[in-house]
Amino acid sequence: MDKLRAITVFRRVIELGSFKAAAEDMGLSKAAISKNINELEDYLKSPLINRTTRKMHITENGQLYYNHVCSILDELTNADLSIMESSHQLRGLIKVSVPMSMGLLQVNPAVCKFMHLHPEISIEIIMSDQRIDLVEQGLDVAIRGGDELKSSSLKSRKILELKRVLCASPVYVESAGILQTPDDLVSHNCLVYSLSSSPRHWVFRNFDKTKAIDLAPGSYVVNNGLALKQAALAGLGIMLTPEIFVEEEIQAGKLITLLPEWNVERQALYAIYPYHKEQSIKVRAFIDFLIAYFSK
Repeated sequence: MDKLRAITVFRRVIELGSFKAAAEDMGLSKAAISKNINELEDYLKSPLINRTTRKMHITENGQLYYNHVCSILDELTNADLSIMESSHQLRGLIKVSVPMSMGLLQVNPAVCKFMHLHPEISIEIIMSDQRIDLVEQGLDVAIRGGDELKSSSLKSRKILELKRVLCASPVYVESAGILQTPDDLVSHNCLVYSLSSSPRHWVFRNFDKTKAIDLAPGSYVVNNGLALKQAALAGLGIMLTPEIFVEEEIQAGKLITLLPEWNVERQALYAIYPYHKEQSIKVRAFIDFLIAYFSK
C-alpha cells in the first residue's frame, strides 16, 4: 500500500462526498479509489467509511482519522510551499465562481489586472448568481455577497463591505410618491432580487429604531442584479441593492436614494474556498490581491 496515496484518496473521498467524485477529481478509476480505501481500512483494522449502493457515511473513527490526516497532508503541503514560494512565480489554473452582475462590473476588471501581473496564471471564471458547490465543481474560490459564512466545510475572507441603498427612478417617485418611513414600502411596488438571503424581508435601522418590513408580492422578481437595476431605471418600482451597483446612476440623477436617514443591514463580499485550497500559493495570492484591489 502506498500510504501517502491512500490517505490522500481518503481525504478527497470525504471532502467530495463520493468515490466517483474523488475518482474524477484525482484522475483515477473508481476501482482504484475503492482499493486505496480498502487497503487503508485493512491496515488500520477499522472501518472508516460505511457505504451502501446509494450513500456513504464517515464512521466515528473515520472522522477522527480524517482530522489527523488533513493536518498531516497540510503540513506536507506547507513544506512544499516553503520551497516553491521562494521563486515568487505564480503559475497554473485558478477556477473561480462569481455572481453575474458583480463579476461583470467589479470582479472581472480586477481579475484582468491580476493576470497582467502574473502572466503564467490562467483563470477560468464561472459567472452565475446560483450558489455552486465548490468542491463538487472543482472550484478553487467563489466570490459571494451576503452574510458571513456559516458552513464548517469552507473558509472565507472578507473582500469588501457592501453598503446597500434603497432607490427608484424619478419617474416612479413622481407617480407613486416619496417614502416617509420604511412602513410606506408596503404600499409601493418593490422590485425583488430572488437569490437574496431574505428577498422580501428588509430590515432598516435609524439609531435605536428598527423596522422589519415583510413585502407583499411585487410585479417584478429576478435573479440578476443588473436586470433588477434596469427595471428600476425603467420606473417599475423600488429596489434594494449594493450602492456600488448604482453609484453612477445616482450621481447622474437617473435614480434617487430613498429613506437616506435609515440604514439598511449591511452585507459583504467574501472570497470562499475549500479548506484544502488554503495551502495553495496561487489561491492565496489571488484572494490577497482582491482584498488589496477593493480596499483602494
